[in-house]
Amino acid sequence: MRFTVAIDGPAASGKGTIARALAARFGFAHLDTGLLYRATGLRAAEAGIDPAAAAASLREADLARPDLRGAEAAEAASRVAALPEVRDALLVFQRNFAAREGGAVLDGRDIGTVICPDAEVKIFVVASPEERARRRHAEFVAAGDPRTLAEVAEDLRIRDERDAGRAAAPLKPGAGARLLDTTEMSIDAAVAQAARWINEQLPEA
Repeated sequence: MRFTVAIDGPAASGKGTIARALAARFGFAHLDTGLLYRATGLRAAEAGIDPAAAAASLREADLARPDLRGAEAAEAASRVAALPEVRDALLVFQRNFAAREGGAVLDGRDIGTVICPDAEVKIFVVASPEERARRRHAEFVAAGDPRTLAEVAEDLRIRDERDAGRAAAPLKPGAGARLLDTTEMSIDAAVAQAARWINEQLPEA
């Protein structure tokens, strides 16, 4: 069975946590597509090569780097993700993943609009800027990052503007996407709602 769940949304909206939980619940494969751009950005910077070349030569092992969740990788990803040639280079990788047997959940910023516009389920996850900043700041505090809440909020604002305003695959809901506002929802509640939408579309056994 091939069944694709596309989950999009801005940083710290909860899309990644929800996607991982859904994949585990339904036994689907999961791909955090943001890691592709983080790995590409870091590789381009470290090797001193063109971002498109870094994307084209990306290896699966590159997605296992322990520093991909850090702030440097996030900033690098946001920069290279605006480049059409980078997005084109990573398109086939993502579509092949989505088409695998057994089902797949992909989360990112253009899954429902560009990568998998025909996904069986499309979900756009949002949360208020204040709540997203609070969540991201809590992650940084836990990791020993000294940035203030105000600094984190400003970083998110800049990333939002860049992601929504870029010419290549701007951040927006795909046609027919379900809106999931997690501002005042627990993770369990958000996952349960998303699971109901998936169950509505799953073929009968």
